[in-house]
Amino acid sequence: MMNDTIFTKQRLINLSIIVVAIWFTWFAQVTFDDYTVRIINNVCIFIILAVSYNLINGVTGQLSLEPNGFVAVGAYVTAILTLDADTMLYQFYLEDPSEWVLALQADFAWALLFSGIISALLALTLSFPVFRVRGDYLAIVTLGFGFIIKILAINNPQITNGSLGLNDIPEFSNLYWTGGIAIFTVIAILNVIYSKYGRAMKAVRDDEDAATAMGINTFKTKTLAFCTSAFFEGVGGGLLAALLTSISPDLFTFLLTFQLLIIIILGGLGSTTGAILGTIFVMAGLEWARFLDEPMNILGFQTEGTPGMRMVVFSLVLIIVMLFAREGLMGKKELFDLKIFKRKKGNK
Repeated sequence: MMNDTIFTKQRLINLSIIVVAIWFTWFAQVTFDDYTVRIINNVCIFIILAVSYNLINGVTGQLSLEPNGFVAVGAYVTAILTLDADTMLYQFYLEDPSEWVLALQADFAWALLFSGIISALLALTLSFPVFRVRGDYLAIVTLGFGFIIKILAINNPQITNGSLGLNDIPEFSNLYWTGGIAIFTVIAILNVIYSKYGRAMKAVRDDEDAATAMGINTFKTKTLAFCTSAFFEGVGGGLLAALLTSISPDLFTFLLTFQLLIIIILGGLGSTTGAILGTIFVMAGLEWARFLDEPMNILGFQTEGTPGMRMVVFSLVLIIVMLFAREGLMGKKELFDLKIFKRKKGNK
């Protein structure tokens, strides 16, 4: 009976959070100015990327450095499917676009779905060579994948327009899309984590050899996490392309992966709630701190604007946070694991 009560309470808490998130998405879209809405759009997209990246890196414990590659695949697939033939012909300068590229057309929703599916299929193909190694070697192999995608994008101008990239991509990414998909991604990832597959992923993270001895198919478990993560990273890449309306190979460098790595480590490896908080802290915090680059009046003293000062302050804040929170803001805990949501001892 007590377990049923706790389970019901957790479901009510989760449902309340979902309702609040949906309400905030609608409220922000109809109330805030364009600049603020764009920042929130960017935060929502990076929540999708961070939460999905945390599944393979934090929950499953595989040091993978591939997100920029899957994000790039998703962005290019969505861009090609949503651009019309006339727009492509107008901007392909290096080489004429392939006939099959011109023939590809899809609505935005289908384009996002195809972006995720293609990224997941690519992850499935990569999983066979990638998961033959562990640890640092796994990181090196997946790091190389991101460079390969960038080189392929540059050297196939008949598909991607080479180093010039694709422009005039239809801007579909409003808060209903980015916020709605971010909410769906968080729900889906949490359901995976708290399923039997999620428990197997955590077992692989804690001790892969012991997990194998207990009968867990570690290759299947890691592949499932890898493909699930790649699917949502591909969808996030498509949303990013539709938000920026312009993409190029230089957008998908290792810096993007490094940024996501900072986010999930800051929030807490293995915590979906931590990945969300880390995204808000990094993406929204950096935008809010832009005033540090501008001239300021501090206690009557006028200071000159110092470009890059916000990055210095942000780096100091990161150092302080990591010194006092070694496992990140949330560690491996979720929101409903906090004491305020726990049943007090002695209560029946």
